[in-house]
Amino acid sequence: MTLSNRLAVRSLVHLGVAAALAASAGAALAQAKPLAGQTVKMMWIDPLTGLMGPVGGNQLKSWQFFNEKFNATNPAGVKFEIIGVDNKLSPTESLNALKSAIDQGVRYVIQGNGSSVAMALIDAINKHNERNPGKEIVYLNEAAVDPDLTNSKCSFWHFRFDGDTSMKMEAMTTFMKGQTDIKKVYLFNQNYSHGQQVAKFAKENLKRKRPDIEIVGEELHPLAQVRDFAPYIAKIKASGADTVITGNWGSDLALLVKAATEGGYTGKFMTYYTGVTGTPAALGSNGAGKVYQVAYAHYNMGGQMDTWMKEFNTKFSDDFYTGAIIRIYEVLGAAMAKAKSTDPVKVAFAMEGLKVKSAFGGEVEMRKSDHQLQQSLYMSVWQKADAKYSYKPEKTEMTLAPVAEYAPYVSSTPTSCQMVRPTGG
Repeated sequence: MTLSNRLAVRSLVHLGVAAALAASAGAALAQAKPLAGQTVKMMWIDPLTGLMGPVGGNQLKSWQFFNEKFNATNPAGVKFEIIGVDNKLSPTESLNALKSAIDQGVRYVIQGNGSSVAMALIDAINKHNERNPGKEIVYLNEAAVDPDLTNSKCSFWHFRFDGDTSMKMEAMTTFMKGQTDIKKVYLFNQNYSHGQQVAKFAKENLKRKRPDIEIVGEELHPLAQVRDFAPYIAKIKASGADTVITGNWGSDLALLVKAATEGGYTGKFMTYYTGVTGTPAALGSNGAGKVYQVAYAHYNMGGQMDTWMKEFNTKFSDDFYTGAIIRIYEVLGAAMAKAKSTDPVKVAFAMEGLKVKSAFGGEVEMRKSDHQLQQSLYMSVWQKADAKYSYKPEKTEMTLAPVAEYAPYVSSTPTSCQMVRPTGG
């Protein structure tokens, strides 16, 4: 064989190897991104107007921000599309939005502000899915925390990414167990399922962990209607309470802490939602060392979360706090990659028992028995920002600094869910 022939053969061999490698890389890429190019429509149904409108506005911006992030990185290769609808915190408006979602071919709906809304959506989705096989809807719950949603009212079609009221109270009262200066507690909550459950689980947990603590007052007030909490603060002061336990959120917490400052109440607040829109500004430099929050995240998580929070703040001049949005994208993308499908039934089965290494807080697991995400919970305290805990929400000089972390096995609570699953899983 001549030199020119040998070189030609060698070139062909090299080309063949290169082609094989390219084909192999292409196959690996296709395997890694099995649904590349498919679009998944998701409808977000929460308030954008009224007293709770600022909370919903922040969350919709958060969805849009992370939609861009996870469209570029999710393992399924899908493109998510977010459609935002104002439900005015109304179950009726939410059901109208659900009908619109169905008409538009949306197969995934998102909601979180208000467990009463969540109950209505679950009931409607259960009925729709039973009557319309092949057109099923999956409900992704970012913040509705009534434990009944994953117990007596549990549904195969519902997945909760926040910690429920009982889980958070388990962590909160574990922390309170070591706070020997807490002796008299006032339970102050919104008059709907979540607020009622906060009071219920607070009493049960304190009786078990700190039977010496006296409950000196218990009150429920209308949700998102009260503009002046001064009369309530006067009653709390008169009770002699050194600590208030409240599940209030949005304007109902911001206005409450504002009234406490103006009314001279100096006791502690054990809260669920200090980091939510409006409350940091209402606190300002007040409440340092006395206002606590239990949550699955806080302002100073470190790592990737810090980078995203700074970027979000720069882009919107606002603070990101609904970490469940990240978890939903993480779990949904992993489940779609696992199922190699965007079909809600297949994806729902793939989400059951799925474990994901989250961008914050370590590994999380979607518990199969009730579709409640198992995750670490944190107690944090309102204090002056410093070099270690430097994030300053709502242009205050303060922050929420972590004081205790509770692994999933500590904060997890049992479930009574009797899940009814569709066939074919």
